[in-house]
Amino acid sequence: MTAIGTLDGKAHARAASWDRAVRLWLFFVAALVLAMITVGGATRLTDSGLSITEWQPILGAIPPLTDAHWQEAFAKYKEIPEYHLVNKGMSLEAFKAIYWWEWGHRFLGRIIGLAFALPLAVFWFLGALRPGYGVKLAGVLALGGLQGAIGWYMVKSGLVDRVDVSQYRLALHLTVAFLILALVVWLAFELGVPEKDERASHGLRRLALVIVGVIFLQVVLGAFVASLKGGLVYNTWPSMGGTLIPYDLMTIEPWWHNPFENPVTAQFNHRLIAYLVVILVAVESWRTFASDATGEARTSAGLLMAGVLGQAALGIWTLLEAVPLGLGIAHQACAAILLVLAVRHLHVVSRRA
Repeated sequence: MTAIGTLDGKAHARAASWDRAVRLWLFFVAALVLAMITVGGATRLTDSGLSITEWQPILGAIPPLTDAHWQEAFAKYKEIPEYHLVNKGMSLEAFKAIYWWEWGHRFLGRIIGLAFALPLAVFWFLGALRPGYGVKLAGVLALGGLQGAIGWYMVKSGLVDRVDVSQYRLALHLTVAFLILALVVWLAFELGVPEKDERASHGLRRLALVIVGVIFLQVVLGAFVASLKGGLVYNTWPSMGGTLIPYDLMTIEPWWHNPFENPVTAQFNHRLIAYLVVILVAVESWRTFASDATGEARTSAGLLMAGVLGQAALGIWTLLEAVPLGLGIAHQACAAILLVLAVRHLHVVSRRA
């Protein structure tokens, strides 16, 4: 009996050690995805997304290395509407500035793919993954590959007949990026819980799940604000030009196009959902502290409340300053951090409340 118990103990310790290793790897991947979201925001804010007019998954990893290569890339850029209608007469040096943002964004995507695929293969081969985790992680990897294709699908929309990308495709691209981040951190958090741990029946879980869903909705709305440059209209708060409901809220016909094509409506909706997120998180925090939830759940609720208030304040500041580059990048990065806090809180109240 002692020998069997010793063997079981060693196997358990080995499994726990592998869980820690896989968990650290997933958090590292999550950090890379967060960096990718941040660089993507910078690429958008600097209007760099259309500077590379081809999609070459392998050869595209090599940037122009000679003056002739730069001239060739610049010549291809000069063929699209954005150059003729927005950047006519741009210098080669100015082109290089926007090119590097887009190249960096794509290159980071390739790095993430390798940082995910290679360790996954090694962990799977060594039998280090929990049962079912290989399939789950392979699914996330496939979603990452699809995200690369979605990125090109988005860029391609701005190469003909437009000077920017489709707001619908941008919203899809950004939402999938946030989904990948949420899935990676959720799986990492799961590895911090014993395999046989049961889900709690705590009532806080339902509202925590709603909060994650509403944050995803806010990400979608934020993508429309960004694509339509909705942050450059009505740079006042709490009013919009002196009124709560602006006169040009529904000026596009048919009316249902306004949320997706009218920058005023896009900003208005983004404001409303921001208020809703603050209210929902405030209710969740109050319920958590008023309940018999664990100290970890209370800490999680407090962090989520602080994150929401910080992001709301940052959003207002960004709007009032008409979206300068630094604040715009910070706002998008902090949105991703807020999602991580919300996913963590959902996990805490689901498993340990």
